[in-house]
Amino acid sequence: MNASGAQQEPDWVDLGPEAAFRDPPLQQVRLGTTAVAVSWRDGVFGAISGVCNHVGGPLGEGRLQGEYVECPWHYWKFHHCTGVGEPGFEADQVPRHLVKVEAGRLFVSRRPVTKRAKSPHAPHALEREPVRAPGPPRVLGISTTSLDPQHPRYSTSEALLESALAHAREAHGAEARLIRLAELEFRPCEGFYSRAAQACTWPCSITQMDPEDQLTEVYEGLVHWADVVLLATPIRWGSASALYFKMVERMNCIQNQITIRDRVLIRDKVAAFVITGGQDNVQGVAGQLLSFFAELGFVFPPFPYVAHSRGWSAEDMENNVRYVQDHAELHEGARQLVERALGTAAALRDSGLCSAKIERGGRKAHRPHREPTGTPESNA
Repeated sequence: MNASGAQQEPDWVDLGPEAAFRDPPLQQVRLGTTAVAVSWRDGVFGAISGVCNHVGGPLGEGRLQGEYVECPWHYWKFHHCTGVGEPGFEADQVPRHLVKVEAGRLFVSRRPVTKRAKSPHAPHALEREPVRAPGPPRVLGISTTSLDPQHPRYSTSEALLESALAHAREAHGAEARLIRLAELEFRPCEGFYSRAAQACTWPCSITQMDPEDQLTEVYEGLVHWADVVLLATPIRWGSASALYFKMVERMNCIQNQITIRDRVLIRDKVAAFVITGGQDNVQGVAGQLLSFFAELGFVFPPFPYVAHSRGWSAEDMENNVRYVQDHAELHEGARQLVERALGTAAALRDSGLCSAKIERGGRKAHRPHREPTGTPESNA
């Protein structure tokens, strides 16, 4: 409408030959700074905002699922002509643009004819700002050994971890929790970061979409609860366990907040490790653990891991189990590890060394270069 109340003529933009927009049937185009998802289905063209309501994903780079455009980042869906959300989510709507075909050419209105609408979505419980609640020291143990809960067996790495957690409770009055990854049902990382840095969200996009995904327990413990994280892993073919890597790939969402938001979720927290295996490469496994947890923001105590390996030729695992079971010195080493970790955590809290704003450093000193992709606000 103009000042007199008359309907304004659409400001048409000539996109080109209409045949060019039938294959592929969904394309992202730009009208100046405005991204538009142009679609063709059953002989009908549609044009809606190319910016998803969720975190700004490029709708025109997704795919048509029936009558709906599916966002390539997190699979939100909007009707390809009206922009209205899929059934059950109609209150979420992206702007719609007018479309016409004249003389074999496709035209789209520069300005949308409907507004963006967002239904209220309560923030995920993990999204809150990390604040340490008052209370005794808190130690989170994470066992990454792969065990069948229905047919348990002795795990050398988990046994030493349990000795450390028991010592934290008995000698320091600490709260201590043990998470066995083998008992959790969680999906592997699905590579949202590989689509775009902003597509890797906190909390993890999988956690937001799938209430049955149980890695929430790990996120809660790492970011919001623990002062000390003790992680135990066996050595598998010279590397940490497969479950360890499945978990840390999903923890990229914590590290990625530093990359794209300059937001450090891990502060004044300490990590230490227990590493055991029949074969060697303790240093290689420890190096990976130290590198990854350092990139999250964890601090390490002096001598931040205890380890045991009987070497390349020691394939008699039943003897390895007996060795760890009977080796009082190894269990004492695990107890001393948690002593050092708790001492370091207390010193961090007292000094506030990591509580203040942490300037970018290390690999994160270099801000990532990003081409502008538009935002819901700029394309409303």
